[in-house]
Amino acid sequence: MHPAQRRFGSSLGIDRTTMVAMLDALEGKGLVSRHPHAQDRRRNVVELTDAGHETLRLATEANDEAEREFLASLTPKAAEQLRSSLQKLVLPSDD
Repeated sequence: MHPAQRRFGSSLGIDRTTMVAMLDALEGKGLVSRHPHAQDRRRNVVELTDAGHETLRLATEANDEAEREFLASLTPKAAEQLRSSLQKLVLPSDD
């Protein structure tokens, strides 16, 4: 598995086997394509297909709408404070 895939899997808490299975499933649904890396044939390049880009666009729109509804009762400042606090919980710190 490509080191970037490994890092991506690690950041999501997904082991190598699960990551490969997820990519297999996404490829089977036509959402990603894999092909050998031009300089290192041991590695694969994973790219979104047109269907993958469309699915990502729709998912992003749905996520944005759900977030707007969830945060609707908060002031913009309170919503930003909540986002910031949640990011601190899930993203690695720079410390």
